[in-house]
Amino acid sequence: VQLQASGGGLVQAGGSLRLSCAASGRIASINYMAWYRQAPGKQRELVAKINDRITNYADSVKGRFTISRDNAKNTMYLQMSSLKLDDTAVYYCNAYVPPDNYWGQGTLVTVST
Repeated sequence: VQLQASGGGLVQAGGSLRLSCAASGRIASINYMAWYRQAPGKQRELVAKINDRITNYADSVKGRFTISRDNAKNTMYLQMSSLKLDDTAVYYCNAYVPPDNYWGQGTLVTVST
């Protein structure tokens, strides 16, 4: 499975941004997909996960971020709203194909005042 993330950039606090993750390869074998992020000096953390229509979110993003998946386009999205300074991080898309995890290259999101 190959993953290509895009959509990162610089945004003011309170603004919105949408990340995309295009998947190719053994897509039919994907169990679930997810977004992770890693801020400077911190460990990578799970932001949101989607399996079919079941979604899970980190407490820190609930109500502000929405994960979705367009199977026709083989693309996963992360709509981010009400962005905060603490959301600044490199965002990675992830696909779990048992027993392996696959990662995209990461896209940088910078939230400024």
